[in-house]
Amino acid sequence: MTDLGPVAWPPAPVRTARLVLRAPEARDRAAFIELLSSPEVHTYLGGPRPRNELAIELPGVPERWPGSFVVELDGSMIGQILLRRATEHRSPAAAGKVDLGYLFLPEAWGFGYATEACAATLDWLADALPDEPVVLTTQSANDSSIRLAAKLGFTEVERFEAWGAEQWLGMRSPLTPSDRVRA
Repeated sequence: MTDLGPVAWPPAPVRTARLVLRAPEARDRAAFIELLSSPEVHTYLGGPRPRNELAIELPGVPERWPGSFVVELDGSMIGQILLRRATEHRSPAAAGKVDLGYLFLPEAWGFGYATEACAATLDWLADALPDEPVVLTTQSANDSSIRLAAKLGFTEVERFEAWGAEQWLGMRSPLTPSDRVRA
């Protein structure tokens, strides 16, 4: 996200039962190249980037821009959580809202890490920017992402065509103080 408003970045690391969400570091460069060049990861994202181009273009310390969390398991990067302000989104329903995105290495799939990391990110965001609605967009063919969105409390707002495929847009309303006590 290029505009997190008054939120200082990077925040202190966010810890869950198994994971640490933190700012990117130089030691994450190889994992970023793997993540961005993986055909499996980019099945629903328009295809992978060529590894040789990434090796040239990616800085020694991956960019530490606001909204980019590295997801770490046992000292190694397994994924990335992205928060961006949807300013030029293809869906008017998403414009101006925080957009949650995530990428995980294939070897980290199926263990609940994405659910755990995204839930922790949403909790962090609720503390940092109370009353902020969040959207999530995925290809409607990506059943796993739609199931994850439902687990996280997103409900379908619309479907639309973009990037050569039908997209699913879900929204999660901000939690009220009483909701946060029950959550």
